[in-house]
Amino acid sequence: MRLIDYLDKGASHDKTAPCLTMAGESLSYEAVQRITYKVARGLHQSGVVLGTHVAVLSENDPVAFACVFAISRAAAVWCPINPRNEIAETAYVLNNFDCTVLFFHSTFSALVEKLLSLVPQLTQVICLDAPQAFAPSLDEWLQAVPDSVFSAEPVDDLAMIAGTGGTTGQPKGVMLSNRNLETMTALALMGYPYGERPVYLAMAPLTHAAGVMAFPILALGGEIIIMPKADIAGFLALIERCRVTHCFLPPTLIYMLLDHPALPATDLTSLRCFWYGAAPMSVARLEGALSKIGPVMAQFFGQTEAPMMISMMPPKDHFNADGTIAHERLTSAGKAGSLLHLAIVDAAGALLAEGTTGEIVVKSSLVMMGYYKNPPATAEASINGWHKTGDIGYLDGDGYLFIVDRLKDMIISGGFNVYSAEVEQALLRHPAVQDCAVFGVPDDKWGERVCAVVQLRAGQSANSADILAVIKRDIGSVKTPKSLDIWDDLPRSKIGKVLKKDIRLRFLPSD
Repeated sequence: MRLIDYLDKGASHDKTAPCLTMAGESLSYEAVQRITYKVARGLHQSGVVLGTHVAVLSENDPVAFACVFAISRAAAVWCPINPRNEIAETAYVLNNFDCTVLFFHSTFSALVEKLLSLVPQLTQVICLDAPQAFAPSLDEWLQAVPDSVFSAEPVDDLAMIAGTGGTTGQPKGVMLSNRNLETMTALALMGYPYGERPVYLAMAPLTHAAGVMAFPILALGGEIIIMPKADIAGFLALIERCRVTHCFLPPTLIYMLLDHPALPATDLTSLRCFWYGAAPMSVARLEGALSKIGPVMAQFFGQTEAPMMISMMPPKDHFNADGTIAHERLTSAGKAGSLLHLAIVDAAGALLAEGTTGEIVVKSSLVMMGYYKNPPATAEASINGWHKTGDIGYLDGDGYLFIVDRLKDMIISGGFNVYSAEVEQALLRHPAVQDCAVFGVPDDKWGERVCAVVQLRAGQSANSADILAVIKRDIGSVKTPKSLDIWDDLPRSKIGKVLKKDIRLRFLPSD
């Protein structure tokens, strides 16, 4: 299965069914197919050869998402560009990933015009919605191109090159094959409840998890409702109005949803699966979600290199056999899927016993082909045939995975290993805390001292001493931060993750 096959499979159920919907206007499966025929043929008529790297730069938009499938139909390689990237990072990605064609939305016109001088290899730029002085509109570009059936056979299995987060330097290009994405889709379809004709609401960026979680929906002939920007009130209204069955949000947006005044009155009975992931979630807030949203919360754990489905926890696994909440299980990331092997290893790559903490590794057709033009980094990410995730965790007796921390985020203070994620969970249990970051900074006495920054929930007040007293009682003095600052807001990545590295830099002594 190629990317385009999910669209075509969905169309085989009913070509007239709504496929992509935004602002109440829908494109049917047949209409989206016609777009992909024309764009794919247009790419070939303009000289694009098989395997060409084609980028898409847009906020959430139906035509932009349709172009993703057109790129696959043309047997080219999709390079998603995060619309929240700065110009330097976007230029780096386009250059480093050897992109020669760029589809973009007019909201990025000024940026793209500057990119033309920074990315000389870009031979074609096409604006999705309106003509620009330096680029034709998509309609102009396709004016003489027929929308008859068209498809090209790929030269290899490479489907997309996705950039890593770039939090530890320049982003690396993760080469994902059609087999990788097929494995991810199969795991999702096996692991979560779907039913016929699901309705999926995408508010998070389609360049990330929200986009790839749409693939199984399309294969089932479901409808993708696209929100152009984050709007919690609009999100809730659409769930009720469109009888949404599936959605995904990162924890930070779920916290906002749980505190939203419209939530109690919103009809959420259509929901079958409300995915959360991309960052650790507060157990206390997850319990609140199970109560306020319903028994539909579903977790996944993955990374760009092994997308989404390293481990899964469907809604039913949040509960015991008697229907009560499985409180002890809510800190886990679920179980490994049927199509992969998951293990814990020590620094030498030796397998560790049940309950022993070490690095999480995975072996599966879910794992990337490698990093684009970066064999050393590809080799570094592998040990004894396993893919290294960079996460620390352990497996319990029932096969549930518990993620303790990112390997790079572990703090060694006074000779003790302090896992920042554990301290963050303790902080998030405090009723006044909305979000937080825990990190280590050099210290002459402790080696590293534990520091924290928190953001309070709207309408709440608390001081550092009170919060630290509660944390000390909860997890002990060794793990309790030596300092805690309260900020109005925390810096975040393009997908809502707290930028712990940026926060930590503000606490390091200046040279």
